[in-house]
Order: sequence, then structure tokens, then C-alpha cells
Amino acid sequence: MIVKGITKRWLLNSLGMIIVTLIAIEIGLAVFIHEFFYNGVQQTINNKSAGLVNVFPGYKEDSEKDFIFKAKIYVSDFEDKNLMEVVAFNSNDEPILTSTGFLPESILKTTDYTTAKESNSNVGTFVGKNSSGENIMAQTRAIYTNDGEYVGAVRYIVSLRSVDNTVFWLIIGCITIGLAILFFVIMSSSYFINSIVNPIREIGKTARKIALGDFNARIDKSYDDEVGELCDTVNYMARKLGESEKVKNEFISSISHELRTPLTAIKGWAETIDLGDEKDFEMNRRGLKVIIHESERLCGLVEELLDFSRLQCGKMVLTLERIDILAELSEAVYMFKDRAALEQKELVYSEPPMLSPVLGDKNRLRQVFINIIDNALKYTAKSGTITVKVKEVAGYIYITVSDTGCGIPAEHLPYVKDKFYKANTAQKGSGIGLAVVDELVKMHSGTLDITSEENVGTVVTISLPIAKTSEDS
Repeated sequence: MIVKGITKRWLLNSLGMIIVTLIAIEIGLAVFIHEFFYNGVQQTINNKSAGLVNVFPGYKEDSEKDFIFKAKIYVSDFEDKNLMEVVAFNSNDEPILTSTGFLPESILKTTDYTTAKESNSNVGTFVGKNSSGENIMAQTRAIYTNDGEYVGAVRYIVSLRSVDNTVFWLIIGCITIGLAILFFVIMSSSYFINSIVNPIREIGKTARKIALGDFNARIDKSYDDEVGELCDTVNYMARKLGESEKVKNEFISSISHELRTPLTAIKGWAETIDLGDEKDFEMNRRGLKVIIHESERLCGLVEELLDFSRLQCGKMVLTLERIDILAELSEAVYMFKDRAALEQKELVYSEPPMLSPVLGDKNRLRQVFINIIDNALKYTAKSGTITVKVKEVAGYIYITVSDTGCGIPAEHLPYVKDKFYKANTAQKGSGIGLAVVDELVKMHSGTLDITSEENVGTVVTISLPIAKTSEDS
């Protein structure tokens, strides 16, 4: 199995550092244990060797004969025979007595003995193997008279077999503990890594399903942490994409119907005129009016789609100039006077005497007003009232279009400016009108606010900043 991804990085980084650290600690502990026990043995020998001052209080004045006499007593009465061996040597480097009772067969030539005779401290230490291959620690203290005459030496020998065994098993114990710690770290870290890797794999699988169009795919949230938040985010994304897909499909269905209706009417009347009596001028005139009306309606839908596409691509360009906002609003209102009367609705508009100019694109602002008033008429029943008001306050012009129509349900109100969204699917329209209007108002540094109460009416407020004069700038 090839290890990759987060697990590979963890193995190379975290686990690698842990292993290196544990090895360093184990080596450090091994050295410490070895030095601790060996230093303990040496300290014990040092204490015994230093005690020779009390054994030979006048050794510097003693003759070799006196030294040998006292050395025999010291070796014979040595208390720690079970811990170490003591050997006394004469001035000829020959062993004269040992605590074990077995004298070495040859003259001593070990480094501790040589060092003791040659060093100023008169002490030499040796750690290594003896002639039989046993690991030992030995220390020799040379004895001199006051005149500097070498009279003999005392050598302490300790077998390191038990010490080495103790050190070995302690090191094995430390290694076992280190391996246990490493095993625990690997197990706990593997669990932790899996708690991240497995959900991420599930997130990846679910994301691929979503990318292929399965917006009902969901991830089961197992942890209430960052991974859990990521699961919630992906689930939220899937839900929103599903909603967007539904809205998009509804939009396609709606716009297809909106486009098909005028096309059907145009095609039907064109065929009627073509097959009908050329002298029936009244019927032909009526058919041509329908064709012209439906063509205008079709052009309006196409233009609305083009505007939306330009806004989405950032290709909408405004021709900004100082304009009389009242002229554009009044023209938009009067365009709907006849329609309001025909539909038995009242369109109320009180034009103020004068307003400050606005920096804007007059065609686009007129498009905004037309769309808002058209919506107000569309959703207002017979005998209803649509009221248009304008006022200037604190550097802004506020245009308010209110109606007594069906209103917008509270659950739909936050989304009515979203693209493709239609609160009332029974009404005609593409569902992008308000989205286009909102973007156009924002491009004029203004705001579009909508308040509504179901079965009471809707109020749309557009705010636009007045144009700055040269004195203001």
C-alpha cells in the first residue's frame, strides 16, 4: 500500500521527529545509566583507596619491610572481599598477597599499575578486560617513602559483570518503555490521523458527487470541530447548489414559456394574415398590432437577458452625466398611465417642483423605474393603488413606489433580489428583473430596499446620491 497525502507527511515529519527524539533520549539514558553505575563503582574504589592513609599513617617513613607487614594485615582483614579483590605488590612489581588467596602467575603490567607509579597523584585506574576476558575496573595506589623510594602498591579489582548486567537490563527496560511510548504515539496518532483523513476522503467523494450533479449528496458529521465545520460547509454548499439548480431549472422553464408565448402569437397571426382574405383590413390590422406588441414584449425579454448577462460578466457600461431625475421618473410613470386605467388601477404621482441633479445613466435609471412600476402594477389587483413619491434628504434622492397588492410572503422577501428567484410563479416574468435593477442601482452608488406585508402591499425605495458640484469636490 502506497502511503500518501496527510499520512505520508505525518510519517515523514511528526513520526520521524518523534523517532529521532526517542532514539536521542534512549542513547542519552543509556550513557547516563552506564556512567552512573560505573561512576558509582569508581567512587566506591576511590573511597577504599583514599582510606589507605589511615591504614598506612606513616607509610612515607616506612621501609618496605614495614609496608609488607601492614599490607598483609590490611589484605587479610579486608571487609569487602565479596565486592572487590585487593592485591598488595612489593617494590619489584610482584604480588605478595591477595584477598582471594590466589596470586597472579606473572608480574603485573596493567596500565593502572604503571600510571600509579608514574603519575604525581600515585593513583591509576583501568577499565577493561582482564586476561580471562572478564570486564573489570581496577585502581592501583603506589606507596612511596618520604624520600621518594617506591616500597609497593595496593590494587583494588572489581568485576563489572553484575554492573554490566544491571546496566544492560536497565537499558533494555528504557528501550521497552521507548517502544511502548512509540507504539502508543503511533496508535493514538493513527486514530487522530484517521479521524481527519477518513472524513476528508468522504468529503472528497461527496464533493465529486456534487460536481457530477448529485446535489442530494450529504456528509455525516462525526466531529464537532474544524472537520465538522467543513462537513457542514460542504453540506450547506450542496443544499445551496441544489436550490440554485432548482431555481435555474424553474427559470429555464419560465423563460422558455415567456419566449414561446409571444412567438406563438406572432406565428399564429402571421399565418392567419398569410392565409386570410387580403381585403379584410380590420382583421389584418388587429393581427399586425398583436405581432408588434408581442415582438416588443419579446425584445424586452431578450434585452433583459442581455442586461443580466452583461452585469454577470462585468461588461455593463454606464454613460454617466448630470441628469434631471424627475424627467426620467415622470416619463416612466406616464408610460403606465394608460395601462393603469385600462386595468382599473389608480396610479398616483405627485411631482415635486425641483430636485438636485443626479450623476447617472438616464436610460438605465429609466429602465429601473419602469421595472419597479411594472412590478407594482403586475401584483396589484383591480381597484388597487400604486403611489410614486420623490423627496430629497441629506444629499440623497429617495424614490418610493408603493402598492396595495398581494405583498410578498416573509419567507420570500430576503430572496426577491436574487437572480432567477420568483416569489409568485403564477405571474409572468423571467425572475431576473429585480436582480438587474438592484445591480444597476448599486452601479449608481445607490440602494434598493424592499419592505412588504402579505395581502397588504409592497414598498420599494430607491436612494440615489445627488451629483456633487465643483464646489463640493
